[in-house]
Amino acid sequence: MSTHPLDPLTAQEITQATKIVRRDLDLGKRLFFEQIRLNEPNKQLVRGFTSGDMIEREAFVVAWNRDSGELFEITVSIDKDQLSSSTLIPGVQAGYLPEESDEVSRVVKAHPDFVVGLNKRGIDNLDQVYVEGLAVANFATEKERHLRLSRAHCFFIQHPSDNTHAKPIEGLIPIIDLNTMKVLRIEDSGVVPIPANRGVYQSKELGVQRKPLAELEILQPDGPDFVVDGHEVCWQNWRFRVGFTPREGLVLHTLSFNDEGSERSVIYRASLSELVVPYGDTAGDHFTNHSFDLGDGIFGRSVNSLTLGCDCLGEIHYFDVVLNDGYGNPVNKPNAICLHEEDYGILWKHTNTSTNKTEVRRSRRLVVSSFFTVGNYDYGIFWYLYLDGNIEFEAKLTGMLYSRALGLDEINSGRPPEYGSLVSPDLVGMMHEHYFNVRLDMSVDGDRNAVVEVEAKRVPMGPDNPHGNAHGVVETVLESEKDAGRDAKPENARYWKVINREAKNKLGWYPGYKLMPGPTIKPMHQPNSPFMRRAGFVNHDLWVTAFDANQLMAPGHYVNQNEFGPGIPEWVVEDRPLADTDVVLWHTMGVMHLPRPEDFPVMPVEYVGFMLKPVGFFDQNPALNLSPSKCKIALSKKGLDGQKRE
Repeated sequence: MSTHPLDPLTAQEITQATKIVRRDLDLGKRLFFEQIRLNEPNKQLVRGFTSGDMIEREAFVVAWNRDSGELFEITVSIDKDQLSSSTLIPGVQAGYLPEESDEVSRVVKAHPDFVVGLNKRGIDNLDQVYVEGLAVANFATEKERHLRLSRAHCFFIQHPSDNTHAKPIEGLIPIIDLNTMKVLRIEDSGVVPIPANRGVYQSKELGVQRKPLAELEILQPDGPDFVVDGHEVCWQNWRFRVGFTPREGLVLHTLSFNDEGSERSVIYRASLSELVVPYGDTAGDHFTNHSFDLGDGIFGRSVNSLTLGCDCLGEIHYFDVVLNDGYGNPVNKPNAICLHEEDYGILWKHTNTSTNKTEVRRSRRLVVSSFFTVGNYDYGIFWYLYLDGNIEFEAKLTGMLYSRALGLDEINSGRPPEYGSLVSPDLVGMMHEHYFNVRLDMSVDGDRNAVVEVEAKRVPMGPDNPHGNAHGVVETVLESEKDAGRDAKPENARYWKVINREAKNKLGWYPGYKLMPGPTIKPMHQPNSPFMRRAGFVNHDLWVTAFDANQLMAPGHYVNQNEFGPGIPEWVVEDRPLADTDVVLWHTMGVMHLPRPEDFPVMPVEYVGFMLKPVGFFDQNPALNLSPSKCKIALSKKGLDGQKRE
């Protein structure tokens, strides 16, 4: 029996769920399991749970019948060893599974037209070709729209240590039926010279390097401040649970803050809802590039096993995760989630100039993180909890650029590429964006919350403002879903706060948390473009919806090859009331990336994120009662002249 109703499925439970589906449903011998995850129980059961209670464990299964091309949502009772439900979901396609990658590469390389295309480009060694299957988005032909398709981009690997994406084989595009695993055709739009730069980035290949950085050790002689019990974490006044799903990856559950002995809820569930990367280049078939990394693929399965001292530094606690492969077998991913503390400079400080005495407290934050490799890009998903009640989300973008070869017409004209930039003499880093959407199931002192938009109010000069200095704020309650598609307005310092109007602090404030958006962008694709028809959620920086346990992904659950939603833009048409009810925030962040030479051959980390800050949640600074830090004077062993000092 599991110790908590939100604990992820174990390897044994995944195996049992697979066995029940195969035993009780006739879905063909070539059945694929897109995902097997915990069917999370309702909030009332979770909140009422006490240690030792009997709980019913259920698995939620998405199964794909490769023979019939049908997708089923299945609920399995682990305890009763039986099916609870099975529902055919018509008109959708399963995401692209890792198990299909090897099959795609094999059938493509065996196709004679592909070999001819390679030979035209001077390539005769198939072992030097990397075939990367991609989603077709909503660009399938009318005749092929009912098929589950992949188009592939191919790369020349001159040497095993080459950057995999440095030498694109431009214009040679295999189209594959994933269900039958047959190549439908090889599209060849003509030979483009293969870039010369190998894009080497491994240390052993680079030759002369800087001397190593001076060793930096993070020591906690008394051990870390956090305590881990299964999937529950307690740190300072914070308490929460760590989860993980095949689609979303890292999930945080039931975040609460202990305020002078009272356990106060803040967020019920926080997760990445979608990450989509649309490209702006019109060359070749690159107009089709807009990968929904959670929807077209299975994002959680791309999680890395982390390494002490490289991915995380200090006193570390790792969480392993267990996922399913495409055949329904459990796969253990060790060290998939990293938990540790970081010093974060000054938290608060004041020097009393009358007494010349200083009070200072150092900030520390708890870090919960995972890293995911999706093809060429690597994404770090980081959650930070702070001593003063702040919560931060940060995505870290690194890895390889998805680039194209410079075309012959561009080479002959001598003009720079119009929708990208040269990152190597014959390689174009294409213009693109990254949109992250984070789902925040808020629970500020309970589930009956309201969302308020707050922005600056400028008062014109006049009798009430003779000196022109008056300014305040305007607060607007978001009453319904149709009115709750909102955008950042930095010139007005706009933010949104989630409050509980059934309580007040000692000063009369409704307890709340405010969402402070970071820098973002508006959509670059035109309103009726194929991308925007699929990704309507990027139209606004914030959406607010009434809670629905089945609405977890901003563009809907089944994105692969869809034309429109369902997703947030369709859900809000229902126009459910939002005031003083269970609300969900959906925050979209965008980064426009015009690649630089400095981004090649591997990209330094780019950051995007937001903050959640208490506003009226506490009566005063919640970090006021921190004990003073132990001050130590560290003397350098060397002076500025490099000589040792005694």
